Amino acid sequence: MTKTVLPDVKISCLLPPGVMECAVRGLTYISHPLRLRILEFLDVYGTSSVSAIARGVDAEQIFVSQSLRKMRDANLVRTHRRGIFVYYEICEEYPASIFVCLRKLFGHMTDQLKFLRAGHKEILPQDYTTMAANRIKLFANYDKMRILEYLTYNGESCVSNIVDGTGITQIKASQYLKKLSDDDFVKSRRDGRYVYYSITAGVHKTTIGCIHKRYNRVGNKF
Repeated sequence: MTKTVLPDVKISCLLPPGVMECAVRGLTYISHPLRLRILEFLDVYGTSSVSAIARGVDAEQIFVSQSLRKMRDANLVRTHRRGIFVYYEICEEYPASIFVCLRKLFGHMTDQLKFLRAGHKEILPQDYTTMAANRIKLFANYDKMRILEYLTYNGESCVSNIVDGTGITQIKASQYLKKLSDDDFVKSRRDGRYVYYSITAGVHKTTIGCIHKRYNRVGNKF
């Protein structure tokens, strides 16, 4: 019988805990249909006033203002003043590049090839954006993100390696891996007495890449 050799644990690609905590807080703001639609509007149309955003997303201005304030506090959007007017714009590649993935996924799901073209920007159907927000909500959790991050940069791994690499207890890691598997964020295969996990493609994997890209640009100012 061939003995299964476990891969070496690699943890050098994991971000500092404080950075990941900050990123997860940002994701909790994004995982709301109205906020995600506001970010999408800014990604497509660029710097805009509150009134223009409210008209664009078909929502009351007071709710748009509240959402923008929360996202500004989370460093997801920033403001510019022009006279008496305040304008908002999306910050950096994160979370803007999340929409690259969302549009590609939508293109594959609907066979609309225009959404697969690089640089194509267009407002997605509201029901799809709502679905995406709800998907993000499912993995916007510190320990789940650590597991997804580990799998993204270390490849297929068993539970013991994930535990060693992330510092999450084995019981928690197993519980979260089951939830991530149930939600199709990871897939698994059995090799002898070991179960190996790997991350699937989708907005969750893109999000991990966006967070790392932004950290590489701004470091501890994330």
